[in-house]
Amino acid sequence: MDLRRITLAIAVLTLTAGASAQNKGVEWGKYLTVEVGKCQDCHTPRTPEGKLDESKWMKGAGLNIQPIEPVKKWHKDAPDITPSGKLWAKWGEEALVKFMTEGVGPRGTPADPPMSAYKLKKEDARAIIDYLKTLK
Repeated sequence: MDLRRITLAIAVLTLTAGASAQNKGVEWGKYLTVEVGKCQDCHTPRTPEGKLDESKWMKGAGLNIQPIEPVKKWHKDAPDITPSGKLWAKWGEEALVKFMTEGVGPRGTPADPPMSAYKLKKEDARAIIDYLKTLK
């Protein structure tokens, strides 16, 4: 094997390993978002039949829940958490990571109810961001 072929083989293996690691991050982020956090339950609108509208996955939705007693700052809507949504434009990626790792938004305050405050590991928050970046 000549030097050019060896160099090409190394380059292909390096690129493949990087892409594979990125895909694993996205897969892990999807698992955390969909299976653990169940984010779609609030952030995806429902069809008239009550099923999640997959054509509007994580695009924001009105919440069909409310407290029995009034709760200060209770939100009636869940925002679009895809990169095309206002939240990404307003906060930016680093603030979203901070929100997921420290439980506070850019102003240092926790999320308003009914959103929970999460304290994830940074690599898990990054994986979630990587997954959300795949959504249109």
